Amino acid sequence: MQTDVLASVPITASGQFTDQGTTSLARCRVKAVYIVPTATAGSLILRDGGASSTIKITINTVASATQPTYMLMPGEGLVFQTAVYGTVSNLGSATIIYG
Repeated sequence: MQTDVLASVPITASGQFTDQGTTSLARCRVKAVYIVPTATAGSLILRDGGASSTIKITINTVASATQPTYMLMPGEGLVFQTAVYGTVSNLGSATIIYG
């Protein structure tokens, strides 16, 4: 299954991921994640829906403001049925690549 691949607006605090406008992402497949960490180790939790919804993946980062993390999801990516919510802790920003 081939789809267009798009990038979200980077988030710097916990919240819904949006397209390049201001529209929250609906059902989609997350293909990859790009994280800019801070000098303190942190994490990004991706949830299907909102702040207390099902956790799809937790990504921990290293303590290095100069070492971004790019993670490619296997297969067709992770399916989010309703929305993509990111819970961030000690991150500069997080961007998702989706389709």
